[in-house]
Amino acid sequence: MRLSRYLAHSGISSRRAAEELIRAGRVTVAGEVVTDPARDVDEHSGVAFDGRPVAPVRETVVFAVNKPKGVVSTAKDTHGRPTVVGLLEGFPGRVYPVGRLDADSTGLILLTNDGELANRLTHPRYGVPKTYHATVARPPVREHELKRLREGVALDDGRTAPARVRKLAPDRLEIVLREGRKRQVRRMCEAVGHPVLALRRVGFGPLRLEGLAEGAARRLGPDEVRRLRGR
Repeated sequence: MRLSRYLAHSGISSRRAAEELIRAGRVTVAGEVVTDPARDVDEHSGVAFDGRPVAPVRETVVFAVNKPKGVVSTAKDTHGRPTVVGLLEGFPGRVYPVGRLDADSTGLILLTNDGELANRLTHPRYGVPKTYHATVARPPVREHELKRLREGVALDDGRTAPARVRKLAPDRLEIVLREGRKRQVRRMCEAVGHPVLALRRVGFGPLRLEGLAEGAARRLGPDEVRRLRGR
């Protein structure tokens, strides 16, 4: 299979992130640096990442985590900040976040060792919905502003795709996106005159945050993983 897909199957990262790792020269095959993500490899090719042998994962694991404010959505942090992976107490395997929540945002984030699943959940072509609750400044949010959010807002990286938006209170919105640009909800709300004061992700595809305490994590069952795969 392609080298990038092999790394994804091995729990190193998502397929798209694996392509960047390969191009950065961090992957070797039979002791030689390979920078072509399309290189054909298998279990006997001697693939290594940062000098450590890589083998396909035999069992997919997915965790749902209720991320607190101030925790970063990475496996490691060079500034010593707490990470979402650090919230998995006692789990010995390697997992990484599916997408990102910025440090100031809270709520549902997934961790997995399955790069193919991570790619399906984050790639725009699959349109997996993510649901957010945003508390905004300068209430109330008026109907013409809701209409702009629903139809698409012009941002510096292009117009956003249509979104589902409803008002929960004069200063609270529920926003459902099927794309995942950096700080997208915050930028959308600011563009219509209502900067976000607090942002919480409450849904990811078929999963909901209810019942998971802040800072807690739980491993998803087989049926939940199948639903994430769209089966």
